[in-house]
Amino acid sequence: MPSSVIRKTMEGAHVAPHLVDYEKACADFAWSRATSQLAGLPGGKGLNIGYEAVDRHVAEGHADRVALRCISRDDSTRSVTYGELAELSDRFAAALTRLGIGAGDRVFTLLDRSPELYVTVLGTLKNTSVLSPLFPAFGPDPVCQRLRLGDARVLVTTEALYERKVAAQRAALPTLRHVVIVGRRGHALPGTVGFQELMDSSPGGFAIPATRPEDMALLHFTSGTTSAPKGAVHVHAAVVAHRVTAQYALDLHTEDVYWCTADPGWVTGMSYGIIAPLTLGVTTVVDEGEYDARRWYRILADEHVSVWYTAPTAIRMLMRATPRGGPYDLPRSYDLSSLRFIASVGEPLNPEAVWWGQEVLGLPIHDNWWQTETGCIVIANFAACDIRPGSMGRTLPGMEATVLARGEDGRAAVTDGRVTELRSPAVEGELALRPGWPSMFRGYLHDAERYDAAFADGWYLTGDVVRRDADGYFWFVGRADDVIKSAGHLVSPFEVESALMEHPAVAEAGVIGRPDEIAGNIIKAYVSLTPGRSADSALTRELIAFGRRRLGPAVAPREIAYDQHLPKTRSGKVMRRLLRARELGLPQGDTSTLEEREGPA
Repeated sequence: MPSSVIRKTMEGAHVAPHLVDYEKACADFAWSRATSQLAGLPGGKGLNIGYEAVDRHVAEGHADRVALRCISRDDSTRSVTYGELAELSDRFAAALTRLGIGAGDRVFTLLDRSPELYVTVLGTLKNTSVLSPLFPAFGPDPVCQRLRLGDARVLVTTEALYERKVAAQRAALPTLRHVVIVGRRGHALPGTVGFQELMDSSPGGFAIPATRPEDMALLHFTSGTTSAPKGAVHVHAAVVAHRVTAQYALDLHTEDVYWCTADPGWVTGMSYGIIAPLTLGVTTVVDEGEYDARRWYRILADEHVSVWYTAPTAIRMLMRATPRGGPYDLPRSYDLSSLRFIASVGEPLNPEAVWWGQEVLGLPIHDNWWQTETGCIVIANFAACDIRPGSMGRTLPGMEATVLARGEDGRAAVTDGRVTELRSPAVEGELALRPGWPSMFRGYLHDAERYDAAFADGWYLTGDVVRRDADGYFWFVGRADDVIKSAGHLVSPFEVESALMEHPAVAEAGVIGRPDEIAGNIIKAYVSLTPGRSADSALTRELIAFGRRRLGPAVAPREIAYDQHLPKTRSGKVMRRLLRARELGLPQGDTSTLEEREGPA
């Protein structure tokens, strides 16, 4: 293994990094100064994300600059300028107004990566409505559950996705007034209207209403461990943090061509796939296709991508296609000379992947860390700073993080409302953040109690276990709760268990993440069967297919194991901790709360 540190110098750098002196940047930083870099609505009418993302650039004379470089599944390309994007999003905002949708009303998207998605997002924000993106690979249950929890008024989707995932449950969505279909074929489906039809009948030149920085703008759902998904509320002021963290953590400059591979149905694809790059005036690559190593290398080369933000799972898949120490024919058959910065997020990036980037692509991969609740990158490895492979990096300027002592349940110990900071290096504890940055979530929708429980003694408790070295670099250890990170997605075991138990053969289920070298973790379900049912390969195939239909491939279990005596607490809760210990051959720890059984196990 090479040295544990990759030393960074800026000799020969394409452009000067935004952050060169880390200590000075932290000492000098002020959120007020970052806010002053935004334009604000004309006439002092407030702050609106949609205006900052597109209209500002038009007003400053950059209407002809390319905002989106869209690549379809058949490899055809289409460029959308900032001027076109401003005009199209104006029309969509006007269409919402004509539908009676206004400030605070929730507009959900269930779309693949397409120009219409960007138009919908920006038009919704301009209209001061609230944008809530959904991952199109979700199954019907997760989709409709989030539509209900979020009080959806409008859903923008495609004909195929609507028919497969929403139509059958439309009657159970009483707040959903309008379904807008993108790319409609033939006659309208009952209860829907065509996207293009709305756009054609809407005028341009939309006047953005006054928007307060604290007005709700985004609703992102994140998985919980023991109950329904949580709707994290974000406000228009979040754009301040989106913009400045993209400069510091991703080193984005206006002249960059940027590609974020995350789906906008997740917070990464929204914050750093749409909002942040557009506010900086860069050209963003939008690929409708699925992962394919050759396709990805071709896009990097043909589009002259200079900054690339992707997921550790994708990096590991590329590593499998081109391992270190072997022939590098695949990446070296493409001209990647424009590429100057690579970053990843979503799960821990193993040290081998960082070195693979350095050796095979000629650039190390910069890991960073954040959550749906934080709304922006909080900890990162910076362009001009040394990298410690395997580390999340150091806190961004304007952020404060600490490590807290944990209690018996694995979470931060809170005694009489107080927590204990662990200041010694290399001691494991729960990562906690001092609130105060603009993109910090403002609540969980309809769940103030859950929101309050996320804080203690002036700190936000992240649920992640970390250690910090003497130089302030943080290292991810694991989750303190049961949420599973799989291929960069947070998966709620409760959600998977609930779906499985709707199958007539399943009496109980316990779900864990099993370590996997590509996905980080894959979803594995332990199932006890109802009387009269027996475990066999046919039932396994049936349960996996059932899970995929209900939950979608990103969430459904990929492995099923059978256990008629799942470990449970005396109150009847399945102990996922013990299932995980048994799976990995680890000590089971305290079993004093395990229910007592009569007879042999």
